[in-house]
Amino acid sequence: MKTTLLSLTGAVLLTGLVGCGQEQDAPISNASVEADRIKAHMTFLADDTLKGRDTGSEGYQIAANYVVSQFKQIGVEPKGDHGSYEQQVTFRKAFLEKDTAKVSITNSNGSIALVEGEGFIAGGSTARAETNLSGETVFVGYGIVSEQFGLNDYEGLDVEGKIVVALSGRPEDIPSEEGAVLGSSSIKYQAAADAGAIGFVTIHTPKREKVRSFKVSSRFAYGPRYTWVDKTGKTANTYGDIRGGAYLSHEAAVALFEGAQMSAEEVFALDEENKAVKGFALNASIAIESKSRHEEITSPNVVGVIEGSDPVLKDEYVVFSAHLDHIGVSTHGDHEDKINNGALDNASGVSTLLETARVFSAMDVKPKRSILFVVVTGEEKGLLGSSYFARNPTVPQVQMVGNVNLDMPLLLYPFADVVAFGATHSTLGPIVEKAAGKINIGLSPDPMPEQSLFVRSDHYSFVKEGIPSVFLMTGFKSQDPEIDGGEVFRDFLKNHYHQHSDELDLPINYDAAARFAEVNFMIGLEIANGDERPQWNQDDFFGKTFAQ
Repeated sequence: MKTTLLSLTGAVLLTGLVGCGQEQDAPISNASVEADRIKAHMTFLADDTLKGRDTGSEGYQIAANYVVSQFKQIGVEPKGDHGSYEQQVTFRKAFLEKDTAKVSITNSNGSIALVEGEGFIAGGSTARAETNLSGETVFVGYGIVSEQFGLNDYEGLDVEGKIVVALSGRPEDIPSEEGAVLGSSSIKYQAAADAGAIGFVTIHTPKREKVRSFKVSSRFAYGPRYTWVDKTGKTANTYGDIRGGAYLSHEAAVALFEGAQMSAEEVFALDEENKAVKGFALNASIAIESKSRHEEITSPNVVGVIEGSDPVLKDEYVVFSAHLDHIGVSTHGDHEDKINNGALDNASGVSTLLETARVFSAMDVKPKRSILFVVVTGEEKGLLGSSYFARNPTVPQVQMVGNVNLDMPLLLYPFADVVAFGATHSTLGPIVEKAAGKINIGLSPDPMPEQSLFVRSDHYSFVKEGIPSVFLMTGFKSQDPEIDGGEVFRDFLKNHYHQHSDELDLPINYDAAARFAEVNFMIGLEIANGDERPQWNQDDFFGKTFAQ
């Protein structure tokens, strides 16, 4: 096998035959990767006319129409609903009605009404218009259950029909990616529901206060909350009999531990010292009330396919995904520009996907497996568009063999490597390394493991359905020794991420964009022509948690 690259003034011609065990003179694709095409896509998608592509907005729909038009031009066939390119997703927006949120704690000293924004935070409920919940409380440590890590914070506790109280976070000795899963509210809520609880209260601990203050958290708590609603009326993110909850400051939580076997201060001390925190019954009850107003909007995922050439394997799909939405229009202090164009988050990822699709479409002999392109909505609302697709796919779920997700590739310097978050969890790691190596691009390990990025973008929706996935980004190594890729990344996060300055006047390197599209093409080709579909590594946490 051999792949050579012939650079042609901003375009790259791919030659040789990949994945077939032999060389040939015919080109892999009749199309070369062209930097100017990626630039044209980004110029359209990051234009002010689209007003930041907010989920459900007119600007987002214009962007979706653009992606559909590009799919039609390059020969990508529709794979959405009813023979179309679109999969419509219905979202429910929940707004907390003003002055309706109330939380009170009753213990041996009487009843204490907490002050909203100071003692507790309670956002709108996407599940119900009115929350009226009260009951006995049980402290459950961190509220984590994991057979793989030997944890069961509910062991020996009776929480049936009661409201559980848990610390924010998780034990420090769990690896960051696995810990991010186990410490997430969705996993904790499900564990509580499985144990029979009816409510969930989280404590903002003193340890958490050092990372992000309760005051800052409260500022961002009262915007609309989103969920999707399927065709049967079922919503995402509902958990058994859990009917509501609240987020308490550590000062307010002290009243819950009055007369219990340990005080709140003793519990917080164990948390600070990273020592085991065991649960116990509390001698207090809590009452939670609120009213929510609901609105519904629709916003489409855009789905297209290039059918594979193998009569059997064409029924399996390699999935490329990228989110099309951004955060729309918002205030940025006194700056006159209110539009968040999202040039790199994620017009760059969608543009790369479109160019990758074009090169695949131009192949005389298509890959053995089919290539599915899924451009999703609602990523900025909590990975909701990809979650909807992964759970309601337009192809059989079991036939999606792997996902390569493109989110916010920083096309600002001539990168020499890529990072595939999640590469250590499945055979996709060696596949990516082999494919990238054919065009002299290295695969580097996660440079920011503490950020747990493997669970923070759309690929994670596929992971939760048991599908091996990677999140592909440009790496920190640069071909220009004068440029520190890691410093560029950190500067972008600090000064441009989710700000109006993430726009086209950044020093975008479109040759690097073309190079990134080449990498994606090679990875997709390697997966599509592989003898075996990607597999989770033996005993991997994500495989055992989600694929069994």
